[in-house]
Formats: sequence, structure tokens, C-alpha cells
Amino acid sequence: MTPTERDLRYYAALGLAAEASHLALSYFNKRESLGITMKGAQDWLTVADGKVEDFLRSRLSELFPNDSVIGEEGGGRASDAVWILDPIDGTANFAHGDRNWCISIGFLANREPEIGVVAAPALGEVYAARRGAGATLNGDAIKVSGAADIARASVELGWSTRIPAASYLKVIERGYAAGAAVRRGGSGTLGLCHVAHGSSDAYAELHINAWDVAAAIVIAREAGAHVNDFFAGEGIARGNPILCCTPALAERLKEITGIV
Repeated sequence: MTPTERDLRYYAALGLAAEASHLALSYFNKRESLGITMKGAQDWLTVADGKVEDFLRSRLSELFPNDSVIGEEGGGRASDAVWILDPIDGTANFAHGDRNWCISIGFLANREPEIGVVAAPALGEVYAARRGAGATLNGDAIKVSGAADIARASVELGWSTRIPAASYLKVIERGYAAGAAVRRGGSGTLGLCHVAHGSSDAYAELHINAWDVAAAIVIAREAGAHVNDFFAGEGIARGNPILCCTPALAERLKEITGIV
């Protein structure tokens, strides 16, 4: 893929994120329109999830017909040029009227994360990055906090029913014992973006799906974060653990989380 082809996709992703944000907000601001259902325990689904993903799929197929698309709701298969979408990450927050949710648009070329655009319209935030070109929040350059002391670190730990609760509790216990402030915000995508921005020092989750992190991995790496090799093995199709943090905290957090 040439630099021009990649740049076309980057600017297209920015435009699509803006359009998708308006669509998502139209549902978020009218709670009666959400059509909330459950896919499983704490696995929320709203009408907006499907509508936003359908919009993005349709536009991407028009703009880049040779690219494949994987989305949380509609699935899909990887190729050498693949878009990975999460129409609403943090759906539980979205359904409850909490503003901490986002739209995630990631692009991989030959399994390498190349483009990431994450829009959190209820917060007025757009994170964006291209591999090798740095990361931005609302157009301004961002970088990780540089935190090096685990006893002063703010660490977000994601959770899902795919992993036994006991495993998460052990990580939380080790984190608190090390002196870290452990919290959870309900959006893995924004968790990584907050590390990139320096408003958090680390994000970890024992299992997360590709659509939750594909865009944010590019953003975090371009902001200087350490991120484990999430796309190793079957990461695209089956997900993997994720560890994203300031480089100086990486070794200590590997011990605490068990994620390498």
C-alpha cells in the first residue's frame, strides 16, 4: 500500500467518524429510540450499534470496494487490507446515558495496524493516528504520561464474562498491593486512548476483541505507549489479552497482569 493510498483511508476514516458521530448522538439523545436488548450478561446491544455499523460498512464498501470489513455486530473476515469497526464501544454506558462511549474505526494492512480513528462525540473528543505520523486529540499532538512509579500510577482494568471473575480479582489484588490506583471506565477503546493522552497510565484486559482495540492500538503506539503484540496468533478472529501502558511501567505491569 502506497503512502497516498493510506492517507486517503485516513482522511476517509476521519470523515466517516464525524458522520457516524451525528448518527450515534441522534440515538443517545433520545433514550426512547435505543431499543435496548442483551446479547448476554452485561453484553448490551442497542439499535444504534447496528445502525452505525451498517452506515460505516456501506460507506467503506463504496469508497474502498477491495477492502474487507470486520465489525462487532456483522462479523467478517480479515484480508491484507481490512477495516475493523466497533460502532459503539461502551454500549452499557451508552444505554445508561453515560457519555463514556465511542466509535472505533481501525485499518490494518498485512496484519499491521496502520490507521486509527476513535470518536467520542458525547465527550467532544476525536483521537486519530497513522503509523509513523504521531497521534492527536482534536488535532493536537498527544503523548503518554511518562509515569514510572507503579505506586503513583492510575491503571484501568477491563472486565468481561469471557474470563472467570477470580482471575480479574487476582489482578486487582496484585495491583492494589503494588500501590496502583485501579479503576474501570467501561470502554476498552477509550481506556487505550486515555493512556495515549496521558490521563491514565495503563490499560489492561485479560481478553478483549479486535474491534475494541484495532484503532486505539495505533493511537497509543503513536503516542509512545508500550502495547503488547495483540494481533499475534488468532488475535483478529478470536481476540487476545491487551496491555497498554507507559514504557517505564511495562515490566511491572507484566508481572501484575500476566500479560506479555
